[in-house]
Amino acid sequence: MEKRLMTLLAGTFLFAGSVMAQTNVSGTVTSGDDGEPVVGAAIKVEGTNTGTVTDVNGHFQLNAPAGAKLVVSYLGMRPQTVKAGGNMKVVLVNDNKTLDEVMVVAYGKQKKSSFTGSAAEIKADKLADRQVANLTQALSGEVAGVQVTVPSGKPGETASVRIRGIGSFASSNAPLYVVDGVPYDGDISAINPTDIASLTVLKDAAANALYGARGANGVILVTTKSGQTGEAQVTFDAKIGHESRAVSNYDVIKSPATYLEKAYEAIYNSAVDRGQTAEQANAYANRVLPTTKSGGVGYNIFTVPKGESLIGLDGKINPNATLGYSDGKYTYLPDNWYDEVYDKGNVRQEYNATVSGKGEKISYFTSAGYLNDEGVVKNSGFERFTTRSKIDYQVKPWLKLTSNVAYTHYNSNYSLTDKNDWNSTSSANIFYVANFMAPIYPLYIRDAKGNIMTDSNGFTMYDYGDAKGVPGYAYKRTFMSGSNPASSGQLDKNKYSADVISGRWGAEFDIYDGLSFNYNLGLDIDHTNRSTLYNAFYGQYASMGGAIYKYAYTTKAINHQFLLNYSHDFGKHSITALLGHERYDFTTSKLYGNKNKLYFPNVMELDNALKTPATGSSTDRYSTRGWFGRVQYNYDEKYFASVSYRRDGSSRFAKDSRWGDFGSVGAAWVISKEAFMQPTKDWLTFLKYKISYGVQGNDNLLLQNSNPPAPNYYPYQDIYRVVNVNDEAAATLYVKGNPDITWETSYSFNTGFDFNFWNGKLSGSVEYYNRTTDDLLYYMPVAVSNGYAYFPKNIGKVRNFGFEFDLNSDVYKTKDITVSLYANATTMTNRIEKLAPELKGRWIDGTSLYREGGSMYNYYMRKFAGVYTGSDADKASLVDGETAQKGQALYYVDQTDANGKVTGVKKTTNWANATQYELGDRLPDVYGGFGVKVAAYGFDFSISASYQLGGKCRDWGYQTLMHANTANEAGKGWHKDILNSWSETNQTSNIPRVDVTDKYANATSDRFVVSSNYLDIDNISVGYNIPHTWLNKIGLKGLRLYFTADNVALFAKRKGLDPRQSYSSVTGINYSALRTLSGGVTVKF
Repeated sequence: MEKRLMTLLAGTFLFAGSVMAQTNVSGTVTSGDDGEPVVGAAIKVEGTNTGTVTDVNGHFQLNAPAGAKLVVSYLGMRPQTVKAGGNMKVVLVNDNKTLDEVMVVAYGKQKKSSFTGSAAEIKADKLADRQVANLTQALSGEVAGVQVTVPSGKPGETASVRIRGIGSFASSNAPLYVVDGVPYDGDISAINPTDIASLTVLKDAAANALYGARGANGVILVTTKSGQTGEAQVTFDAKIGHESRAVSNYDVIKSPATYLEKAYEAIYNSAVDRGQTAEQANAYANRVLPTTKSGGVGYNIFTVPKGESLIGLDGKINPNATLGYSDGKYTYLPDNWYDEVYDKGNVRQEYNATVSGKGEKISYFTSAGYLNDEGVVKNSGFERFTTRSKIDYQVKPWLKLTSNVAYTHYNSNYSLTDKNDWNSTSSANIFYVANFMAPIYPLYIRDAKGNIMTDSNGFTMYDYGDAKGVPGYAYKRTFMSGSNPASSGQLDKNKYSADVISGRWGAEFDIYDGLSFNYNLGLDIDHTNRSTLYNAFYGQYASMGGAIYKYAYTTKAINHQFLLNYSHDFGKHSITALLGHERYDFTTSKLYGNKNKLYFPNVMELDNALKTPATGSSTDRYSTRGWFGRVQYNYDEKYFASVSYRRDGSSRFAKDSRWGDFGSVGAAWVISKEAFMQPTKDWLTFLKYKISYGVQGNDNLLLQNSNPPAPNYYPYQDIYRVVNVNDEAAATLYVKGNPDITWETSYSFNTGFDFNFWNGKLSGSVEYYNRTTDDLLYYMPVAVSNGYAYFPKNIGKVRNFGFEFDLNSDVYKTKDITVSLYANATTMTNRIEKLAPELKGRWIDGTSLYREGGSMYNYYMRKFAGVYTGSDADKASLVDGETAQKGQALYYVDQTDANGKVTGVKKTTNWANATQYELGDRLPDVYGGFGVKVAAYGFDFSISASYQLGGKCRDWGYQTLMHANTANEAGKGWHKDILNSWSETNQTSNIPRVDVTDKYANATSDRFVVSSNYLDIDNISVGYNIPHTWLNKIGLKGLRLYFTADNVALFAKRKGLDPRQSYSSVTGINYSALRTLSGGVTVKF
């Protein structure tokens, strides 16, 4: 008992002593940048688990043993170890982590500060602001050197991405996409952008030469999200919004009366030209106008009192005329095709859920997503389901296994006869018909009382403009007769669905002290089914009872990587080495069939049709083998060098030409670490000079005139097709081959500076790049008498060079408010250095001129010389022996002597005889993007924009709406500028007169080449993060409410013009870019 009592007393005194040894420690943590309190800094007693965090005033308080040391740390700042005391003042400074941030590079990771090549990274938080189904659409304006064009705004479509220009004539210029270290061959639309942790764009040979043949046009590394340290986190994000056209139609004439007055004027002028009096011409034009002859529009849509004309001698609509005409059986009343065609529902909704976490040995990330984007035209939506499961498991200290499997199913509906009809003048292209239809035509069939009719099947009856199947219907259109895509969109069916499986598996073996071996396996399988049903009731397939087409496409890519890595530090020296082998095999197969005469009108199966069966199939294979290595050296984190080499073999070339040798060298010098730079350390935080040179190959020659572009897998050999000749098999040449064809080779040089001022307040880079592509893969034109018109050949040399500027700035930063800006700009010059000797330095292809010393994008067109006024000066300027009539278009024509030397310039009305001139490079002088982000008291606001300056494009859409003024243009819409055309009462106009007999009034010329400058407000986002003090009460880790808008506004040369569609010609017939306005919520558990 006594012993127990003594033990209790001793313990009591010991406890009291330990308590007495504890000291109350307090203090404040501030930022060395601005003196503001650091909120949430971690304070920990060294060597213990005791700790706390600073409050909103940067203040902390805790008990610590006398003489203890405190470790003070905060993300993005240099940690400090200080002696505990009372009323402490701790100042943390920026540790410039962004400079030493690890980024994903070819076959691994590397510190930004040691990187000798050219690359840029986009983080997940930047992608999160964008409402895109496809990651390519989020790149616009974000990265210097990256140019994005969007030929189609249809939901789910992939944008065209070009990195540092266009280096090939007939080969692919698209970059290589690499997902989690392995090249990706699935549909880019199958990757859910919310699964992406970062995008890294590799721009020069030092950065991407290790990818060999497939990386010649740059590489985009896609890194998917992984589990982060800590307990499991569940995130759910939902957004829903509305879509509309981001680019409206051209400024067209919408009034039926105004349109008919102008159509009348064109017919009237042709009659006057033939010598008719005003009265005779008026009667003639009124008589022809509702017909399909000589410039007539084919329809009568006005009711005019008996004995009166629709249009008077003054050229104006009879004031007694009323819109709408009934012949007693049908009513002919024009509709607004534009308003009728575009759907008003246009809902976009997206939901994503993730579960992630990381323990001592395992990290995991699992996601599921659903997107339903209805588009702006009925039956043109995109629906996608995605899942991903990513696991990293440290099995043993020497073995790590990784698995990353994604599955995507998507449905893409088209209301057209063919996917590519979005970009054509096909009668099935709803954008072409709706945007260019004159405002005088009915969309529907109406009865005598004006009611829209339905047929015996209950279908709405649409006016196809050909009177077929509508007994007694009096009129036919002169534009797009036999078509009505609004009806086709309702009755035809075109379903496009795909199942995409993408798997990445890996094993990492830690062999011995810096030596490791990695095996990576990539598998991409894309199975696409397409079914097209053309209705049996109306349109071009009605006469054959409808038709059904079925297609099945399957692609499979298998990629094996064997990587041996070594790294070792000795003193101030550090070396890393990589030795690898890559084996890539790709297979694509297609199976198709079609039949006519449907039994059930809506069943999309071949067995539902009875007649004219046709089937076919094909399989293509492509393989590469590559051996590669890289050595990187680092001395004292100041001097860096890198050397890489790759030997690639491609199945696209004959055995003697199959292998190519490529590689790169690079170096970097961190100047700011030199002793002589110490006086600048207060304002110049970091300065690095880098330089690199590399060689890469390209084997991806595309098939001639393929749409969409498709690879030529066998350019070294002749390709034949089996055809039926009197029920006997025969082979016919399909594509001519060339056994001598070999690698197209690019030589890239890059140099520049990376910099950081005032501890990150201003950072960025300036770079000069030069890429010369030699032995270009191309289809050489030859005489058709050879039995073929083209054959593949290595010809010529092209150079792209310019500067890139990239700036980032934290303009203002306190504990409550942050204002940051970014901007980038790229200049680019494209130049043909050499062409094939047979071309003698010059080749003309339609409206393009290819010549040595000029750009690949050089317009070659006639020049518009104004309107003939009948003045003495105009008469003298005409080609000898020519005459002209007032108001006719004039074009320049060179006058030459007997030796072909140009001696002067004349004018002609005959466009065909006019001279074509070189108009210069149409590529922009500079392009880029900029943006700002503001965060304050839980609120955040960001805006991003892209632009281009100094380019030009052919405005084909505008030209089409101005008409060629020949009779076959009647019925096509008119731009309002035509109202200012030359006439006897408007003789100062520079727009040619309207006359149905003027063949070349608006023919292709520099008149329709306009500035392609634009400013695009890509995205605006506003959000609010609910304070954690509120969320803790309901068990949430995060709650954010937000609003985001994409494709907000486009400012271009004229309304309706979208220069983002193409480098050359803007048509206005594509699926319009979409403006999306959405609200959303993100919840973290």
